[in-house]
Amino acid sequence: MIVVMKPDASGTQIETMAQQITSLGLTPQVIRGEHQTVVAALGQERPGLAEALETGEGVEKVLPIMAPYKRASAEVKKDRTVVKALGLEVGGAKVAVIAGPCSVESEEQIVAIARILKGLGATALRGGAFKPRTSPYSFQGHKEKGLQMLAAARAATGLAIVTEVMAPEHVPMVAEYADVLQIGARNMQNYQLLQAVGDSGKPALLKRGMSATIEEFLLAAEYILDRGNPDVILCERGIRTFEDHTRFTLPLATVAYLNEKSHLPVVVDPSHGTGKSSLVASMSKASVAAGADGLIIEVHEDPKRAASDGAQTITPAAFGQLMAQCRRIAEAVDRTM
Repeated sequence: MIVVMKPDASGTQIETMAQQITSLGLTPQVIRGEHQTVVAALGQERPGLAEALETGEGVEKVLPIMAPYKRASAEVKKDRTVVKALGLEVGGAKVAVIAGPCSVESEEQIVAIARILKGLGATALRGGAFKPRTSPYSFQGHKEKGLQMLAAARAATGLAIVTEVMAPEHVPMVAEYADVLQIGARNMQNYQLLQAVGDSGKPALLKRGMSATIEEFLLAAEYILDRGNPDVILCERGIRTFEDHTRFTLPLATVAYLNEKSHLPVVVDPSHGTGKSSLVASMSKASVAAGADGLIIEVHEDPKRAASDGAQTITPAAFGQLMAQCRRIAEAVDRTM
């Protein structure tokens, strides 16, 4: 339920309503807008609940939350959420660009590419220290040493670090080094991991599962939000379909739909979404035009020699061209990069 308070409702009336919601066995969430305050009553709804709340002092009306994802729903929070971490801001007027290699290979490599990417306009650095791979024989990442390498790149450039965490027991260690904790597609419904990331207090970048529906995606985000962590970034990274001309199918209608149904910022991963470096620029431009709040792109000095995912990785030169093109698209839709 959403309790919409009158524009002139006092702070005491709002607090009293929150206490009443708690007494009914629900969790109150006070959301203060520019002109009006609402109090969300989160939990299992039951008959007679609306009637019990609408008689409170200062209440204008009580509305049901139709979506099963209560905290992530635009019904609860009309203002868009903006997630910030160091110089990274996702959800504002500026389109964020998170870029870097798929895997952290060495400190020299990650510091060098970070400096190049910052000069070309990237607002955060991505890089895998822990790498979930389909084959157990593939490179699995440098783990904590990789995190230390990422921290060195941040010290050298000031770029926020976005890196993947794979297990609940890894969250404290990754959170010590990273600015944004990424939850990969294979872990989207790893509920213990979602809760651990929610408890970490660090912003989360949640990738859509490769076979997940939008409702499942938003309910996964709900697990993080439900732990009191409001800083969740949704990432469309492509889904599995019958098509085989690309690694995955990148459905950009997802961006517009999520912007309609949720207040959470949305970024797009055209690298994983296509699996082909030649398509990354086109899908990046399309993502910005569709209303994406950011891009996450794999960049390596020599993609053919990359430790992982070289086929979908672009060069710094190609990244520079992509940024120039995307800036023109962003300007056309009243945004900046």
